[in-house]
Amino acid sequence: MKYTTEIVVDVPREEFIKIMDDPENMKHWQDGLIGYEQLSKNPNQDGAQMSLSYKMGKGEMKLVETIMKRNLPHELFMTYDAKGVHNIQRNYFKEEEGDKTRWVSESEFQFSGFGMKLMGFFMPGAFKKQSLKYMQDFKTFAETGKSVTDS
Repeated sequence: MKYTTEIVVDVPREEFIKIMDDPENMKHWQDGLIGYEQLSKNPNQDGAQMSLSYKMGKGEMKLVETIMKRNLPHELFMTYDAKGVHNIQRNYFKEEEGDKTRWVSESEFQFSGFGMKLMGFFMPGAFKKQSLKYMQDFKTFAETGKSVTDS
């Protein structure tokens, strides 16, 4: 399953990248994030890994993020691996007129296991909706400082 999402954030690209690149900020725009742990000695480099934990409904989901290509401020490619799902994410950051940043995110999900394959087949909109929510919450946090933890 593949899809592309995009959003324009009313902050200059340099500030956008500074906010996005600080893992302490993730809790402000990734609703449900419980915590993270750097797994690599050299974070923020190609091949570096981080463990992420999320509360999803009544359960918890753990995944591992791997940086595939870090070419900031232009692009950032990562993979996310959890039980039954491999997600490839290619993010592009473009300067827009008026000190704005266009964030284009290409997502590809590869499912394994019967249950995850069914979910991907019957609920593809749920994945795109979640991606858009994170992007919108990032926009709100970057532009106004309002955190998802405030509500």
